[in-house]
Amino acid sequence: MKYDFDEIVERRGTQSLKYDTEAKLWGRDDLLPLWVADMDFRTPPFIMDAINGKMRQGILGYTVPDDNYFSAFTGWSERRYGMPLKREEIHHIPGIVPGIYMLVNALTSPGDKIMIQPPVYHPFRQVTEATGRQVVNNRLKIENGRFVMDYEAMERDMPGCRLLILCNPHNPGGRVWSAEELSRLADIAAENGTVVISDEIHADMTFPPLCHLPFAAVSPAARNNSITLMAPTKTFNLPGVVSSQAIVFDGGLREKFFSYLDNNHIGGGNVFAYAAAAAAYSPEGEEWLGQMLGYVRGNIAYIDAFLKGNTPKIKAMIPEASFLVFLDCRGLGLASQGDLEAFFVNDARLGLNTGTMFGLGGEGWMRLNAASPRSIIEQAMQNLGQAYAARRF
Repeated sequence: MKYDFDEIVERRGTQSLKYDTEAKLWGRDDLLPLWVADMDFRTPPFIMDAINGKMRQGILGYTVPDDNYFSAFTGWSERRYGMPLKREEIHHIPGIVPGIYMLVNALTSPGDKIMIQPPVYHPFRQVTEATGRQVVNNRLKIENGRFVMDYEAMERDMPGCRLLILCNPHNPGGRVWSAEELSRLADIAAENGTVVISDEIHADMTFPPLCHLPFAAVSPAARNNSITLMAPTKTFNLPGVVSSQAIVFDGGLREKFFSYLDNNHIGGGNVFAYAAAAAAYSPEGEEWLGQMLGYVRGNIAYIDAFLKGNTPKIKAMIPEASFLVFLDCRGLGLASQGDLEAFFVNDARLGLNTGTMFGLGGEGWMRLNAASPRSIIEQAMQNLGQAYAARRF
């Protein structure tokens, strides 16, 4: 491959959230941290070149998006998703979670109901609760080893909900929702006047032969009743740059949200945000992405084979998108989620996300980040295998 994903990049002592908070989170600093969703691969060189180009200008001043930024993203959207975009339908936002926070404040009032689909990315719940809105849980079900939506419960509980926050593709389960699934959700939301916020940050990491389908591209009902949030940051390992996009097709909804961003001066990017995104959404970005996905897919296959051969009571929910693997540990028979987390931390010396942080349905699960050099993944599995054998599960 052109890019070296086997390289070990030392991240300890670099103000890394993933590595430098072990003692604070788990009370020890000898773990392999495979939790927060950033990669242990170098940020692609063409993105670093774009950032260095801004550095060489010598002044880190206020920066605005240019034609290159918009054309790079609109070209990416049309090539990869068949979704043409106009410049006026796009607004930069400083991160997906801040974007959700801004949308909640722009489109709802304290006390309003917002539907989420747990187990799901925990900021959906946290932002809703922190802004004084009511969480309505539409809990996902498991069928044939993957998450599916509960439409009967959705139809029962959606009336009165101002928003539904959709994770598309799903985190932590890695589901790539089908056209049929998204279309049915869109119809129910439209019937109830519930606007859908579609978090599509993992969209670019869909594994072939599956293809990501933007929620807004599903049907006229979806297009006219949604806001799509996308970003290159997870895909190209530049989350610290916080560069994201909001896409709104409906004119009235767009005016309401974009004017909220502009009037409050909260939609702008930092000095590196636009150049980094434009570099990511380039032909070089497509080449790097293809190689990265192939490597990560190999890591996931290795994890799955290891678990089946060495720790059969721990089962991987194989993701259809992204580098996150949800581990079903219910077969271990541990008494509590705390006991399960203690097993991973103190026995296996692994720092993972505990399943309960994702809400209802997360009990007995752990989330593992597979975007590391193979040698790190192999060491993690060896640690787990030894701990499992010692406990005689």
